[in-house]
Amino acid sequence: MKKFNSSRNIIIALTIVIIVVLMISFSAMQRDNKKESLPGQSEVNGVVATVDRVVKAPFRGIESVVKSVNNLFNTYAENDNLKKKIDHNASLEAEVNNLKVENDKLKKQLDLNATLSNYDVVNASVINRSPDSWQDVLIIDKGKKDGIEVNMAVMGDKGLIGRVIIAENNSSKVELLTTVNQNTNHFPVMLKSESDKMVYGLMEAYNNKTHTLVVSQLTSSEGLKKGTPVTTSGLGNNSPKGLLIGEVKEIKKSKTGLHDEVLVTPVADMYDVNTVTVIKRLAGTNE
Repeated sequence: MKKFNSSRNIIIALTIVIIVVLMISFSAMQRDNKKESLPGQSEVNGVVATVDRVVKAPFRGIESVVKSVNNLFNTYAENDNLKKKIDHNASLEAEVNNLKVENDKLKKQLDLNATLSNYDVVNASVINRSPDSWQDVLIIDKGKKDGIEVNMAVMGDKGLIGRVIIAENNSSKVELLTTVNQNTNHFPVMLKSESDKMVYGLMEAYNNKTHTLVVSQLTSSEGLKKGTPVTTSGLGNNSPKGLLIGEVKEIKKSKTGLHDEVLVTPVADMYDVNTVTVIKRLAGTNE
């Protein structure tokens, strides 16, 4: 009995399939002949299209969100790369500017050396400068093995900046003209008056307020005027003659009012110093 029922179900299923196939074929033939949809087919198609839009809408939204997120991440990555390139370019620009400044200073040092052809000189680089004694001393990379000795004059990019106070084998300590130690670093100087008469004095201090060197003990103050060059006199045996120090800024009475003193503006930069020239002696002499 069960076997009969199973066969009957199979026959019914086959009959239904055959009927559906025949209907589909007939519908297709009718549509091709009439060039129009069968009755009710248009409504069915509309319903199917609506259902399709409703079903696909969330997926389209998700796809749009995924694309937006992906674009956002791509934009973030591109922005990060651009920032890195900008930072790198800024670093390169700063490095180039530093090299330009250093190159300009080296050119000035070479120009200075050209004017010092009458002297035996040693060029050196500044290797250390303590912040707590910035205006007092600096350390250079040349010493006794290079012929450096205590009391030798030291030139900056344009003029005198100090003297050697300690000479080691491979390095030396230079005391600057701007030092607050008023008991050292005195240089005998000379100035030419309007009558071409030489005036001598002693540079003995630095004025932090006016940023000038103070020259006192003048042999005379007559004929001195603003802008007059001030050079070493060579007296005292602690520096050769004729090294440029600066220019007269002002002639005024000393604090005691008993004599005149000259305020001198240094021609060399005392603060931004990378290379120096140590004056050993006059060329051709052993002094």
